[in-house]
Amino acid sequence: MHLPFQKIVGSEEETSEVAAEFSQQLKTGDVVCLNGNLGSGKTFFVKSVCKEFLIDTTSSPSFAIVNEYKGMQKITHFDFYRLKRVEELHDIGFEEYLSEMNSIVFIEWANMFEEVLPKKYYTVEISQIDETTRQININKHE
Repeated sequence: MHLPFQKIVGSEEETSEVAAEFSQQLKTGDVVCLNGNLGSGKTFFVKSVCKEFLIDTTSSPSFAIVNEYKGMQKITHFDFYRLKRVEELHDIGFEEYLSEMNSIVFIEWANMFEEVLPKKYYTVEISQIDETTRQININKHE
């Protein structure tokens, strides 16, 4: 996958194909920030990447704030949506998750607390065009 990447997808299957292609360049220590409106497909995108690492059981961490999954690769999955203050991230040890560098970290709603993001990360922006159509933009920030 050449970055920046942009594609309009018309189904979950096409979204999964994009996620599978993207997963091929991910490695331990990478951070992936996902942004998009509610229902745009952020959690589905993460689930699709997880399947590529032989992780079948995933769920949105909206209420737990963070979930960890293990397969061929450890995945740490954050959801900032319910957080009100950056101090809540400190309370759950967000910095430790990043500094351990022992998983690929996905962060939904990362734009809510950009000040805590590392210098290097990927962004996945998902825009909902209609009920089934999405535009996916992927970029790398260094």
